[in-house]
Amino acid sequence: MVAQNRLSIIDLVQGDPPITNEDRTIGAVLNGEIYNFIELRERLLHAGHSFTSHGDTEVIVHLAEDHDAVTMARKLDGMFAFATWDHRRELLMLGRDRLGKKPLYYFSGGGTFVFASEIKGVLAHPAVPCELDARALSAYLTFGYVPTPHTFFAGVKSVPPAHTLTVTPGGEPRLERYWRLRVPGAGGADPTNLDLGLEEAAREIRAHLERSIRRRLISDVPLGAFLSGGIDSSAIVALMAGVMGEPVKTFTIGFEDRDGFDERPFARAVAQRFATEHHEEVVHPEAVELVERLVWHHDQPFGDSSAIPTYLLSQVARRHVTVALSGDGGDELFGGYERFAAGLAVDRLLRVPARVRGVGERLVAALPSDALHGRVGRVQRLAGTVEEGMPYAYLGWISYVPEPWRRRLLAAPDGWAREDYRRIWLASAGARPLDRLLALNIETYLLDDLLVKTDRMSMAHGLEVRSPFLDTALVEFAARLTPALKIRGLSLKRVLKRAVADLLPDEIVSRPKRGFGVPLDRWFREDLGSYTASMLGAGAHVRGHVDGTALDRMLAEHNVGAHNHGHALWTLLTLELFLRRHGW
Repeated sequence: MVAQNRLSIIDLVQGDPPITNEDRTIGAVLNGEIYNFIELRERLLHAGHSFTSHGDTEVIVHLAEDHDAVTMARKLDGMFAFATWDHRRELLMLGRDRLGKKPLYYFSGGGTFVFASEIKGVLAHPAVPCELDARALSAYLTFGYVPTPHTFFAGVKSVPPAHTLTVTPGGEPRLERYWRLRVPGAGGADPTNLDLGLEEAAREIRAHLERSIRRRLISDVPLGAFLSGGIDSSAIVALMAGVMGEPVKTFTIGFEDRDGFDERPFARAVAQRFATEHHEEVVHPEAVELVERLVWHHDQPFGDSSAIPTYLLSQVARRHVTVALSGDGGDELFGGYERFAAGLAVDRLLRVPARVRGVGERLVAALPSDALHGRVGRVQRLAGTVEEGMPYAYLGWISYVPEPWRRRLLAAPDGWAREDYRRIWLASAGARPLDRLLALNIETYLLDDLLVKTDRMSMAHGLEVRSPFLDTALVEFAARLTPALKIRGLSLKRVLKRAVADLLPDEIVSRPKRGFGVPLDRWFREDLGSYTASMLGAGAHVRGHVDGTALDRMLAEHNVGAHNHGHALWTLLTLELFLRRHGW
């Protein structure tokens, strides 16, 4: 049995599932959008296929008549999770898009195979046990998520991105990879980057991005754009304004805070430049109480607190549009995070004599907590892990719960997820350090954090979010650019900034990167101190899984301001709500 609840975007009249072929022997369901469906439809019509709708799902049905799952998935360009059932051959074919923008989960056991776009859909089947996979806890404290293909539920897995899964009665599910991002020099690939200078590369990036945006403007419902005031979303809005025949609807979330998290003034500057129909809203500390709702939508604990503003931003946007374009992926393609520069610094530091490195580490350890614009904690963590080399030093920078604390909280910390992370890093051996870091980020943080957050928080409101930077052709082109076009010293995203410099205000192009974050440290210390204490105090479910003494120490250090543990406390808070929901 297959069922689907559809968010209607294209072909509002005839596009409702299930979609079948002419003799109703093959049916298909689709979550997401196929951006090249018009070209595919024309080819299929020319080959003699008949269509009864004008949407993208029917393209998949007719492709399934002639092709296996891998061949079919390679022909599709978009964000998608699809399933086709061929009644004649008793063949089920599943597929997930190249970067994992759309989710797809499954359970296989005891002669039963269940799949769904949400874990709760898989668990709804009576043959699927709802059991905690205890090994997930250790991974979650490090990453803020459980890495694909694993989940918090024993036996429930995620289809990896760029994979198909084929099932026949009585047979074992067969996973096959149909695409891999080629990194120059990795795994025996051609080590040569594209021979392009900054100006030529910038022109190519601009052209790729314009084409990508045009493809994502196909819609039978109103659409707009998220606008943070950063370079990525601002570039999207600028290029949308150049091709749309009406003002772009833009949406921004900000904070009334003293911590530098409020980006509304920058978003307004871009909105004014392009005369958009601009909407904005303020996030207040009580929004943290949304955590229970967020855990329900994620189906699992989720350590990234920017899910809060993403949820509220999607809520604001959905009042006006059904589709929104976002700047997701710009940092991953062009080197937009400070931690990339930090990772490159580790690579250089390891070439310095150990005695000299030791002096530097002691100097960093002595820095006050308010130094380096509040980033001293992460810098100290990075410095303390340099000797471990890559990728563990980099992982020390991004961990939600620092490794020393993970070992205090867990009686027997499991290292499987860290080893998997290392294997992904080793797979790019032979490539340049920055290319390796970007590839690692695409296969981990982008996949299991950013894309999950955007998909779950937008779909919670029936909003579809499209990401022009994650267009396949643009991703493949950007991967071949020489690293110096992306990062030089502390100058980040050089080629992207050059590509749109003539469009955007100077203060947008030149301003430092600011993440879509929440002032957790202050919120947990002030406005939400009692809430946090009640949730994580005596009787908390999480204390059945982590060391209570270590947790009390973490809470005490944070409350008195000795250390900032906001991200770790949010990670534990969402874990607590998840454990309570299931009685674990």
